Amino acid sequence: MASIFTKIVNGELPSYKIAETEDYYAFLDIFPLKKGHTLVIPKKEVDYIFDLDDDLYKGLFVFAKKVGKAIETVVPCKRIGVAVIGLEVPHAHIHLVPLDGLFDIDFKLPKLTLNKDEFEEIASNIRNAFEKL
Repeated sequence: MASIFTKIVNGELPSYKIAETEDYYAFLDIFPLKKGHTLVIPKKEVDYIFDLDDDLYKGLFVFAKKVGKAIETVVPCKRIGVAVIGLEVPHAHIHLVPLDGLFDIDFKLPKLTLNKDEFEEIASNIRNAFEKL
């Protein structure tokens, strides 16, 4: 059975898309820690990030870097935090989280509640910034 992320890539489930290439996809986390919290995935469904082949692994991080740069141009923050946990969804993924403090990337924190218009505006702004990089 396909992971939820594969269903997003295949268009079976909606997402707030940030960027896409032939091999990678970035979209807003619908349970964000901060506005702009983005998930970056390889389109190929591989459960564990360290099981990705070397080229796909390197490409994922290069793609995530560009997405992170786009986020920080439109979301006020000190840095973009990077987290790879890999237990909650059986599909390798990177969390990019705008940070203002050390503990902003604590997944025990309450998640933000955003409405559809807020998600769409954030996604659009980051997408536009990504396209300009």
